[in-house]
Amino acid sequence: MLVDSGRDVAGALLAWYDANARTLPWRAPPGAAPTDPYRVWLSEIMLQQTTVAAVKPYFATFTARWPDVAALANADEAEVMGAWAGLGYYARARNLIACAKTVATIGTFPDTEDGLRALPGVGAYTAAAVAAIAFGRRAVVVDANVERVVARLFAIERPLPQARPELRACADWITPDARAGDFAQAMMDLGATICTSRAPACLACPLRPACAAYASGAPDDFPRRAAKAAKPVRKGMIFWLERDGQVLLVRRPDKGMLGGMRALPTGPWSTEEPGLADAPARAEWAVVGHGRHVFTHFALDYAVAAADGDADGEWWPITRLAEAGLPTLFARAAERAMGHRRAPDAG
Repeated sequence: MLVDSGRDVAGALLAWYDANARTLPWRAPPGAAPTDPYRVWLSEIMLQQTTVAAVKPYFATFTARWPDVAALANADEAEVMGAWAGLGYYARARNLIACAKTVATIGTFPDTEDGLRALPGVGAYTAAAVAAIAFGRRAVVVDANVERVVARLFAIERPLPQARPELRACADWITPDARAGDFAQAMMDLGATICTSRAPACLACPLRPACAAYASGAPDDFPRRAAKAAKPVRKGMIFWLERDGQVLLVRRPDKGMLGGMRALPTGPWSTEEPGLADAPARAEWAVVGHGRHVFTHFALDYAVAAADGDADGEWWPITRLAEAGLPTLFARAAERAMGHRRAPDAG
């Protein structure tokens, strides 16, 4: 271990952050008063397993339409789910609404990790991030970027995910009592811009003199990772039923994958070959495309079947389909269907 003092690490990192912090719409400048807890919380929920670049336009949309937690708590849930469409991991959006309602009832965000963890959808990481960044509390904030920085700094040999308790203990050791929010964001920025997963820019790193992985000559080898098991594959059919320039949409059940979202009708997702038995109407169905969508725990190989017909349900103008808030899976299935459907003046 080359790290002699957690204080030295924190000082070097904060000095680097003061000069190099990323400008982000939910972030206060280094050394400034903490930003609005609502904006911190919203950004942290959005950033879970999602890139900063992908989150920025969604954050702008949400804060323009719902500028504070009370506005979000009173929003129409279908509108919120629609605005979230394409960001993925839709349980986050359902928890977002539930959490906003809870905070609005309380009157304010709790300012401690324990209080924040009691909110719907707020886990250990989010509670620590909001406590540190929005309230200046000393909290140990460990996301994927921080895991990578700490694993390299201490050259931790135990592979992920088994190494997480050790990584957290090391992160705790170097987290300062003062400026804990800036320190957390500095660690995130370092991991995102310097200590990247591939080809880290070690010569530009403020922690290089203390980094055991750099001293080993193989920083890319950290963090160690256990071999991943292959994701199971399921199969399914997605239906495009068209009528007078409109397409049939359904609302998925609140529980389960993509719960509460507008979608194209589907059959079951299973290991069996998909068929037309669950089509929403009797019609002359034709398979017009195929695709694969990877969820967290499985991959879905799907076929898209299209037909003209009629059925009970919500009919949406095809020319305004982008406004329906379809999840990425169904937006791509729709693209496949529209790319193959017969033009109105075709013979």
